[in-house]
Amino acid sequence: MLSVKNLTACYGESTILDQVNLAVAPGQVVCLLGRNGVGKSTFLKSLMGLVNTPQGSIVFDGREMIGDPTYRRARRGIGYVPQGRDIFPQLTVAENLQLGLGMAGGKGAISDKIFSLFPVLKTMLARKGGDLSGGQQQQLAIARALVSKPKLLILDEPTEGIQPSVIKDIGSVIKQLRQEGNITILIVEQYLEFIMTVADYYYVMEKGQIVAEGLTKEINPEEIQKRMAV
Repeated sequence: MLSVKNLTACYGESTILDQVNLAVAPGQVVCLLGRNGVGKSTFLKSLMGLVNTPQGSIVFDGREMIGDPTYRRARRGIGYVPQGRDIFPQLTVAENLQLGLGMAGGKGAISDKIFSLFPVLKTMLARKGGDLSGGQQQQLAIARALVSKPKLLILDEPTEGIQPSVIKDIGSVIKQLRQEGNITILIVEQYLEFIMTVADYYYVMEKGQIVAEGLTKEINPEEIQKRMAV
């Protein structure tokens, strides 16, 4: 589904990612772990064409994406939820969802499946996004990415600043999507307990490089926590 090889990413003269290799198989939930500032979010932005990637390969669904603009990557089947959610606060929940559908090239009504995953949104369609709580905004952001039925869903720190009850709800959504097997998910996260309940495979990043990987069911929490300690 996704194969990243020898990827380098830069901001100006500064190299942030150095020869990163990562793969996500169809239907998997894969997590990229690491402390703040090691390049995790830059990696996701690289996948979306939002930063300079002078070297390496990003093959998605059998096709090379290096050189493709962001909108083309989205229309090829990638849904991206950035850190901070980036919903449109002055638009209603319904308008945010429709915009997500349109930006990915889709048309028509929002699938009822979205509201079965996030029932709270159905009761808030007329409310402005900016009036929602942080947890509700995160659910809206994920729903907005899902409305176009992407092949790959990318989540950047989905539990950041979210109350435990909503973290549980988001975890349940990820588990349901994984069980259905129609979507592949890549998550950047620091909440190890959450990842151990939802992910199949993990990678650990330090200073822009992958330094560890393995099956989540075989993870050593103490070792990973040491790598993630500030």
